[in-house]
Amino acid sequence: MTTASAQQPLPSVVFSSLDVAAPERFARWRELLGSTHAPMDLHSDHAADFRARQRVIGLGDVAVWPAAFPPVMFRRTAKLIRQSDPENYHLSLMLRGGGAVTWHGRELRTRPGVYHSNDSSRPVEIRTGAQPRRIVMIGVEVPKAVLPLPRQLADRAVGLPMPDGHGVGALLAQFLTQFVRSLTDYRLSDAPRLGAVVTDLVATVFAHTLDRENALPPHTHRYTTVLRIKAFIQQNLADPRLTPTAVAAAHNISTGYLHRIFRDEGVTVAALIRRTRLERARAELADPIRAGEHIHTIAARWGLTAAEFSRSFRAAYGMTPSDHRHLHLHLRRP
Repeated sequence: MTTASAQQPLPSVVFSSLDVAAPERFARWRELLGSTHAPMDLHSDHAADFRARQRVIGLGDVAVWPAAFPPVMFRRTAKLIRQSDPENYHLSLMLRGGGAVTWHGRELRTRPGVYHSNDSSRPVEIRTGAQPRRIVMIGVEVPKAVLPLPRQLADRAVGLPMPDGHGVGALLAQFLTQFVRSLTDYRLSDAPRLGAVVTDLVATVFAHTLDRENALPPHTHRYTTVLRIKAFIQQNLADPRLTPTAVAAAHNISTGYLHRIFRDEGVTVAALIRRTRLERARAELADPIRAGEHIHTIAARWGLTAAEFSRSFRAAYGMTPSDHRHLHLHLRRP
């Protein structure tokens, strides 16, 4: 990849129903969905004036597609599978709306808070609800061949409840929503790395659902453990007892293993805690809403003593906390 091509934006296909004549909208969206996920029979009471938007973002073998659309019935039949099967696992992060999925004689509910998953090689019927409320979701397509989890385990996980509000499910949800919000920050050269992140997180969600995280390859397990630890640190910055030892204990690992898995991160756990606390406090010092709040109060809120805060702040930013506050509040004055 040349330097010029590496700086190109991530490849994506955008569909907006407003760009298509009303009678053609539903057929065009069905065609896009067939190429994104797999060929399906689609039916909707809103087909005559179908209002939808979708962006399909290519991350190497993986695709991520945020979408919003009115209620639809999707059906993937055995005949369609025989005609074309991309052999993908699909995961939907449901942000708004819901419905029901029927396969193998079972009916499962889809709703925010729980991922919907399916397999392009299995017949399925998905009804997104009879109410007129729009569905808002982020879909993920991962080829079975690249998912770092034994096929028989992944197949067992599909269709099981997978919470998106805690644990590794929350990590994947946070990654997907942040990625979609910050899409313009990424370039074509980022695609392989981003695709690998999505693949590792999806595999870990599947494995966690089955309580079989020991089946993940070492690099996937190590990577998702680092992500869990970083999220834990973010959530517990205000606790003055947050130390590498406390982090290791919270994740049932030794401090030695904690330090080993952070070697490739370019920062130690202690330095990450200190840097993140300083960043939070630094932002609050420049906030005019907190102009009357004592500097030591801000430091304490982020788990820092007054002496430690002053010393670490000067070392990191080349000025005292009070100088930083004065500079930024002065610049904000009209």
